[in-house]
Amino acid sequence: MSVNSFGRLFRVTTWGESHGPAIGCTVDGVPPRIALSEADIQPYLDKRRPGQSKFTTQRQETDQVKILSGVFEGQTTGTPIQLMIENTDQRSKDYGDIAREFRPGHADYTYNAKYGIRDHRGGGRSSARETAMRVAAGAIARKILGPDISIRAALIQMGPHKIDRDNWNWDHVNANPFFCPDAETADIWSEELDKIRKSGSSLGAIVEVIAEGMPAGWGAPVYGKLDADIASALMSINAAKGVEIGEGMGASALTGEENADEMRIGEDGSINFLSNHAGGILGGISSGQPIVARFSVKPTSSILTPRRSINEAGENIDIITKGRHDPCVGIRAVPVGEAMMACVLADHMMLHRAQCG
Repeated sequence: MSVNSFGRLFRVTTWGESHGPAIGCTVDGVPPRIALSEADIQPYLDKRRPGQSKFTTQRQETDQVKILSGVFEGQTTGTPIQLMIENTDQRSKDYGDIAREFRPGHADYTYNAKYGIRDHRGGGRSSARETAMRVAAGAIARKILGPDISIRAALIQMGPHKIDRDNWNWDHVNANPFFCPDAETADIWSEELDKIRKSGSSLGAIVEVIAEGMPAGWGAPVYGKLDADIASALMSINAAKGVEIGEGMGASALTGEENADEMRIGEDGSINFLSNHAGGILGGISSGQPIVARFSVKPTSSILTPRRSINEAGENIDIITKGRHDPCVGIRAVPVGEAMMACVLADHMMLHRAQCG
């Protein structure tokens, strides 16, 4: 049962645990003769890397990627690409006290219920540490998609505080520790999250991912819908609890007239949409408009406030989760969301070409 893999033609399999010696992935189906080096992958990993500000976990990992196979003389060979990142800053002793206890909000209980065994060190396989390899795979997906397709993401809400969309500026996204496109809201988040961090608690967030430059026609009815695959990919990200495409849940409050994305032919013969409530996907197939997706991330479950739980002996306990944790895991989910979008789009580009040429 291959439940550690996703994608069909562009297929990614990740492996490793949070406190194991290394994490890695195998990327299969990459076309040959694409220029690829570790330097092409590293900048995306650096965006996700922990310990870059006081607002993320202080675990110090350089996340230096190594290409072990599938590349020869700077080009992909068409064979599986194996990537690896060594773990260098594990502190497994932080989790010794909870080896037989189930942390509320974590996968401790469900992993134990399913397998009868679990790696309690940092959550093992359920840790967001695994997402580093998704980011690495996403960098390869971007090489397949080419420079004309842009994939960008931003944090648009933290806790109850939403950005002002009138202030959206992509130049601000990499100029603050939150990937926030609104400089004024970033200042509000900074003050709020600092209080939350010092209190030992956490906040949830919403990430918006926008892909531009795709042609119309990617995706397939009925069970190969592009938006269904995007939703599945984003929902697979650690701590994700909801996904919407385009207007999403908000479409339920619109009338048919308001929601319809009307069309006109431009002077140059191009097709112009007058709105994008559909988020760039109609009937599961790309329309050529920007693809817009959002996913919500729950507050980090590892907090210092005592919570009621149980242990493996079936006893009621109170538990405090120690260790190094993100006060808002949504921050580092931004580059992960970009990567998952890239992987899905690369897969659908290859599927489209395989059927339609």
